[in-house]
Amino acid sequence: MTAIVALIGRPNVGKSTLFNRLVGKKLALVDDRPGVTRDRREGDASLGHLRFKVIDTAGLEEADKDSLLGRMRAQTETAIAQADVVVFMIDARLGLTPMDQPFAELVRRSGKPVILLANKAEGKKGADGIIDAYSLGLGDPVPFSAEHGEGTSDLLEALAPFIDDEPDEDGEESEASWENVAGEGTEEDIDPDRPLRVTIIGRPNAGKSTLVNRMIGEERLLTGPEAGITRDTISVDWEWRGRKVKLFDTAGMRKRARIEEKLEKLSVADSLRAIRFAEVVVVLLDATIPFEKQDLTLVDLTEREGRAVVIGLNKWDLVADKQGLLAELKEKANHLLAQVRGVPIIPLSGLAGEGIDRLMQGVFSAYEVWNRRVSTARINRWLEGVLSAHPPPAVAGRRIKIRYMTQAKARPPTFALFGNQLDHLPVSYTRYLVNNLREAFELPGTPIRLHTRGGHNPYDKERKG
Repeated sequence: MTAIVALIGRPNVGKSTLFNRLVGKKLALVDDRPGVTRDRREGDASLGHLRFKVIDTAGLEEADKDSLLGRMRAQTETAIAQADVVVFMIDARLGLTPMDQPFAELVRRSGKPVILLANKAEGKKGADGIIDAYSLGLGDPVPFSAEHGEGTSDLLEALAPFIDDEPDEDGEESEASWENVAGEGTEEDIDPDRPLRVTIIGRPNAGKSTLVNRMIGEERLLTGPEAGITRDTISVDWEWRGRKVKLFDTAGMRKRARIEEKLEKLSVADSLRAIRFAEVVVVLLDATIPFEKQDLTLVDLTEREGRAVVIGLNKWDLVADKQGLLAELKEKANHLLAQVRGVPIIPLSGLAGEGIDRLMQGVFSAYEVWNRRVSTARINRWLEGVLSAHPPPAVAGRRIKIRYMTQAKARPPTFALFGNQLDHLPVSYTRYLVNNLREAFELPGTPIRLHTRGGHNPYDKERKG
């Protein structure tokens, strides 16, 4: 089994900076203000020859257990319980504070091996804090600089007794591996054993974290009545009916004009990255106020990134006329979201746990459509009928001639149209072809790309020159 290392300490001692250094990528949000991290984040880490799982946690603070800070502390205590070894971090430049002693006692009572890490120890300013750290009774402090990487060999030496030297060859893929799974390969490249990447996005307080917690059956993510609790994009491994899934919970995204703080900009950028490297994106709407302008913007963003789309209508248990509203929303979706006509719309309740099976069926169905390929022979038989029924219009007295079409790739379905004068093909006619493609080859809700390829005219002097 891979050893688990938990990073514990007050807010702003550098836990997320160390986490990013250990996993080798800037996954955790880092800012000068304290209390940036809220949810616990896991990643596959390496330090020298050591391979282990590291958990970044929220800063420990005294607070009522029902408050947001109290719920954050409960997440940190869960990380301590899971860990094989705890790295307790202090700020060597600031020295010990009244908060450090009770939290050191909390770590000591856990019974887990503890490494005391005096972070920000670069230069002369950290010397006094290192000396003060002995009073915590957690052994010799390890001087370290997470930002500059100083003291890495000392941390390696301190961790080595608690971690198996042999790397885990069969371990799960790291949260740090953000390889582009979309748009590069075809269905022949799909590994059925690789988890399906599903990113859940939506406006603040749409219930994304509550839904993920209900899906995996544990309080893994912070939830509450406060809007905007989630800041980092957190990944969770899950299995649904024997199929592996990697769920990504993201920060709520407001209208761009309302985003002013640097931290919120970082959170939104992290959410956008999660969309970019997803395979299926669930756009979660609040069923009591659905299809607000920001909801439409998020669906459009997902379509432009070329990801399979599923719309989840959360808080469905609060709706009175369920059948009437669902029919109305499906009709509205076809009108407002013509670019993903036929997108699955799934009513659910994350709080009550209703509709999760329907949602996952919609997710895997959308994934299958996203990967669909159509033979060139079928496409051109279809194209012949479409052109006969509605030929392209003439432009400036010259007839647009369409010769043939083929599917260039899947993920999302992308088609290449060959002919003459295609640069002048009206947008309305392109839309006509896409809508017919969607209907004829059963491609509901998925983004469809249509690229034109013109023929070369050997007598065109301008092109020859």
